[in-house]
Amino acid sequence: MAGKRIGGEVKNKLEYKKRCAWAEGTFQQYIDYHDNEWGVPVHDDRIHFEFIILESAQAGLSWSTILKKREAYREAFAGFDPEKVARFDDSDVSRLMKNEGIVRYDKKIRSAIDNAKSFLEVQKEFGSFDRYIWNFVDHKPIVNAPESLEEVPAKTELSDKISKDLKRRGFSFLGSTTVYAYLQACGLINDHTTDCFRYLELKH
Repeated sequence: MAGKRIGGEVKNKLEYKKRCAWAEGTFQQYIDYHDNEWGVPVHDDRIHFEFIILESAQAGLSWSTILKKREAYREAFAGFDPEKVARFDDSDVSRLMKNEGIVRYDKKIRSAIDNAKSFLEVQKEFGSFDRYIWNFVDHKPIVNAPESLEEVPAKTELSDKISKDLKRRGFSFLGSTTVYAYLQACGLINDHTTDCFRYLELKH
């Protein structure tokens, strides 16, 4: 492979990695998210809660917009600690409505607080949110093996089922499409296209 001389040494160019089409030609944070997080099975309740907050905030917006606001959300929502967020009150809502780093929409902010309370109830019933959510896929990631982005669905019967159950448990802003995005993000579903280098890495 052709090299490039830097500081007297020859450095090989980084090998090009084929990625899912949605991550190609984007900004570095987006690429890093695709390469290191998207589709990786999550078994940490705080990370589950983080993505519930972020995905519900994303509803109606682009994921890139939310990703750029991720650290602001982390700071605004107590490091994504559901116990702390569940104790937020009207003064916290007012504070968050003034925070330019997040999506300042009253209903989404209040939804995050209510979702934290529901999240804690799920933990109480099942021992962990992780155990609850992975029950839906028999504790094994679903590998869809789409050959192109066009084959990746926006929602499925599974996301319909989970969305309905979450709603029954008091969660909001988690419709079927949002839930499907969450399942992809947290690795319950592997929707990396078969030509993406991460597909095979996460398949096993």
